[in-house]
Amino acid sequence: MTIRLNEHVAGQLEEVARLLRDQGAGPYRVNAYLRAARSVRRSAAPVDAMWRRDGLEGLMTLPGVGDSIARAIRELLVHGQLPMLERLRGAGDAVAVLATVPGVGRVLAERLHADLGLETLSDVEAAAHDGRLASVAGFGEKRLAGIRDSLAHRLGRLRLPPSPAADTVPVAELLAVDREYREKAAAGQLRLIAPRRFNPTGEAWLPVLHTARGARHYTALYSNTARAHKTGMTRDWVVLYHDDGRQGGERQHTVITAMRGPLAGHRIVAGREAECEAGYAHRVA
Repeated sequence: MTIRLNEHVAGQLEEVARLLRDQGAGPYRVNAYLRAARSVRRSAAPVDAMWRRDGLEGLMTLPGVGDSIARAIRELLVHGQLPMLERLRGAGDAVAVLATVPGVGRVLAERLHADLGLETLSDVEAAAHDGRLASVAGFGEKRLAGIRDSLAHRLGRLRLPPSPAADTVPVAELLAVDREYREKAAAGQLRLIAPRRFNPTGEAWLPVLHTARGARHYTALYSNTARAHKTGMTRDWVVLYHDDGRQGGERQHTVITAMRGPLAGHRIVAGREAECEAGYAHRVA
């Protein structure tokens, strides 16, 4: 069982590395997943036992496994799939993952994914603590408490997570990555993947970009959500995922073209409009 489980996890990490390489990611990021896969495969202890006993810290005792990859292994152990890998395959269905949370059905999961950008159980847990779920109609304190308790158990939490720190990634950096993605996509310079959702013909239409800004590794894709398709914004909304390998794991932002107000016609980071407005005003000045 140890060999079978560790082999499965190692194989998933190797597939991440292969897809990252094929889609143009930098060699450092590709090699990080390959090193972690070798370490998992060589481990005499089953990774699920390490996780149950010592949490992320236990997984990080494996050579080459840092915080980001430890969280990836945890995702595989907790609900049997890795959202990042599904995304790289073009097969991501975040809504199905969110719908497994008690008190969250398919319809509500669609709203949480489209409106709040939630993709993983960890995202839901953070949103249950930082007030985002409380802002959604239907989430009273009793339901929130049940979600927190359920996810604490499923994710192996020993204590409540601290409130997430304010996002310190400059909006200028996010907008620069958005610009790089859209320019390269328009020039036909990016690998195209065939998303499984909302793509009955199996067409490879979705460009994917892997790029870096310092220690932050970015993946950028056009939004392939139900809401983006319904509003005709699949070629406008850009979803950015980034991870700098530090505690906290992967984060997500959506960049869109503002349709009204003082920023109409400008690219903005959803949820950070005030910073975008200040940045554009400074540029004009």
